[in-house]
Amino acid sequence: MQGVIKAYDPGSRDGVVVRETDFAEFDLADDALEGSIFRMLRPGQRVLFELDSEERATGLSIGAEVDMDTPDIH
Repeated sequence: MQGVIKAYDPGSRDGVVVRETDFAEFDLADDALEGSIFRMLRPGQRVLFELDSEERATGLSIGAEVDMDTPDIH
């Protein structure tokens, strides 16, 4: 799923992501950034994520370039 970071505290690594399809909010799982290129998140940043068994956002990765209005360089 795709969403936008609503809030993130780098000290505690607590945060909230908002799903774009219905604006539902999900807390970040403790392991949300493990294995990703992210070291920090900023509000408004687009991400792809999954939900764990406790309905927390995990497995964060960069949102699709086309969705982020990144210019096509091909």
